[in-house]
Order: sequence, then structure tokens, then C-alpha cells
Amino acid sequence: MNLEEIYTAYFGDVYRYLLKISGNQQTAEDITAETFLKAMDSLSSFRGQCPLPQWLCRIARNLWYDSLRRQKRAPLVPLKEEAQDSFEEEFLLRQQAQAALRGVEALPSPAREVFRLRLGGMDFRAIGAVYGKTANWACVVYHRARQRLRKEMEEYDG
Repeated sequence: MNLEEIYTAYFGDVYRYLLKISGNQQTAEDITAETFLKAMDSLSSFRGQCPLPQWLCRIARNLWYDSLRRQKRAPLVPLKEEAQDSFEEEFLLRQQAQAALRGVEALPSPAREVFRLRLGGMDFRAIGAVYGKTANWACVVYHRARQRLRKEMEEYDG
């Protein structure tokens, strides 16, 4: 398979994966393009030890980590704007959302990424495949992350 065929076949998968982990359309587009450039340079070193889409998603994930390190800050997830009866209610909701976001960002890797991928709708089998692990591994990591966030949010509310 040449790079053009690979690009055509897997561009959408890599883009959707990056959109789920980054939460930002522009970031996902930029890193998807960068992923295929890097894949073009590294295609000769691909040994087929994992499926090609998994290899591409690993490249994409590493490039995303690199971009986060360059930014030296966590990505921001836009808050949903909802009509509120009062300024105080809106303010409290935003504080809770920001606390939840900080809680997600404080999760250790790979729990943070597994949590985001699961919230983005990816199933445990696919998440496990991205990491070269089983669906059971992904499920356990997700549920532990969820328990940790729930505990932190209870402490925040208290």
C-alpha cells in the first residue's frame, strides 16, 4: 500500500481520534497532517507488528503529546453555554466545570487519554488497541479514572 492509499483509507480515522483526545478541531487537523508527514518518513520502518491504523494513531498521539509539551499548558475544552436564570448559578456551574476539567487534566497518563476517548464515544476494544492492550485493560483504567474524578468532585463540592 502506498502513502496515498494509506492517507485516503485512514485520514478520517486519525482525524477523529485526534479530535477526541484534543477536543479541538484545528489541533486535530494540524496534527493529522503532521501525522501523515511523519508516517511518510517512517513508512520504511513500519514492521507490521500492529495494524496500520493503530500505528498511525500512535504517531498521532505522540505528536499531540509533543504539541502539549511545546505549549506547556493543558488543552482547554470549551464550556457549553447554557441559559441561566442568574449570574450566580452560571458562575457556580462554570466553577464546577473548571474543577472537573482540572480533575481530568490531573489524571495520570494514560488514564487521562482513556477517559477522554471513552467520553468521545470510543469503545473499550478500540481504546485498548490504540495502546496495544486489551479491552479489559481499557475498561479498568477508565473506571479507576472515573472513581478518582468522582471522589475529587465530591471533595470539591464539600
